[in-house]
Amino acid sequence: MMSSERPEEEISSEHANRLKQNGLKQRLWELIFEAESPSGKIFDVALLWLIILSVFVVMLESVESLEIQYKTLFLTLEWIFTILFSIEYLLRLWLVRKPLRYACSFFGIIDLLSCLPTYLTLFGLGVQSLLVVRLFRLLRMFRVLKMVNHVQGANLLLRSLYASRAKVTVFLLTMAIFATIAGTLAYLLEHDVEGNRFTSIPVGIYWAIVTMTTLGYGDVVPVTVAGKVLTAITSLSGFAIIAVPTGIVSVAVPDASCKRRSSDDLESTRSCMVFLISAASDAMGSSAWP
Repeated sequence: MMSSERPEEEISSEHANRLKQNGLKQRLWELIFEAESPSGKIFDVALLWLIILSVFVVMLESVESLEIQYKTLFLTLEWIFTILFSIEYLLRLWLVRKPLRYACSFFGIIDLLSCLPTYLTLFGLGVQSLLVVRLFRLLRMFRVLKMVNHVQGANLLLRSLYASRAKVTVFLLTMAIFATIAGTLAYLLEHDVEGNRFTSIPVGIYWAIVTMTTLGYGDVVPVTVAGKVLTAITSLSGFAIIAVPTGIVSVAVPDASCKRRSSDDLESTRSCMVFLISAASDAMGSSAWP
């Protein structure tokens, strides 16, 4: 999950001072990493639009009629996007203090994967559709648009899910057992009926899962009375799939929120104590002089 501050590109003040001694690097750093500066904001917004346009081109290219008619245009645009993203990726590696750390970070891996599929097509590998991974790069908008509160809300939700992981695991295991039993019963009730599609127990389990989740594809349906009764019971049990996990996580959210506030209060108290001790030390030091 992204931090409320800058992501992996965070650098030390010492490194910032060294950048200032190098005019070109400093200007590039402000352009690429400083979202607060006017030039940095323009760069980030332009980058987000490039990402959206590149993904849109990949989607259009998957339409066969458009791909045949505009194949050359799509190919040209894709290479333009890839070259631009490659230059940006190399500049980020050049500017950061620890290139390997950035390359192995979440955004570093996503930035690399955003360029890699196009180069792999040179070796005959048809993986160009994987370029939709560029959508992950849109996560930078949380920093660009100062949507820090959304990030904190997502962190709260993740902490709630983690706190209730044991209960959710037990619930999912219970539902898996129920689906297995219901699928087996459906197979036993339906497999001897002419024209049925319950050809095996795995098919029955598939039917049970589809029925429990209230999807109801209709590709596998029971025809006997007993099978229809079982379908009704299984369908009604599907409401538990929505109700139970929602209740479990909803209970965990206030607890996670309280722990977060307690942690923030503790950190604030610690900072105040450090400040007061430092101020007291300075006062005692100055009073020692005549």
